[in-house]
Amino acid sequence: MRDLGSWQVLLSRALRDVTRCEKTYVMQFAEMEGFSHVHFHIVPRASDLSADLRGPRVFGLMGGDHPNVLTSDETDVISTKLSQALSDVRQSHPG
Repeated sequence: MRDLGSWQVLLSRALRDVTRCEKTYVMQFAEMEGFSHVHFHIVPRASDLSADLRGPRVFGLMGGDHPNVLTSDETDVISTKLSQALSDVRQSHPG
């Protein structure tokens, strides 16, 4: 369990570094019938995100045309930067 917490902290920090978000949300869901595992979502929250989309309502951005929704190209750039940031962390903290 300690490893999970450590990874959540590292991922949150990397997400803040890459996206310059104000906060990150760590959410756990285990609702889907027939699945015995959980899902963790680490979601950036921009400082300019409207109050009606904060907290769990951030999922209201999925599939929408809100200005905060990223294009697939923007998502690819962020994913590449996150991958590099996490690779750098793994190299500096092996084990």
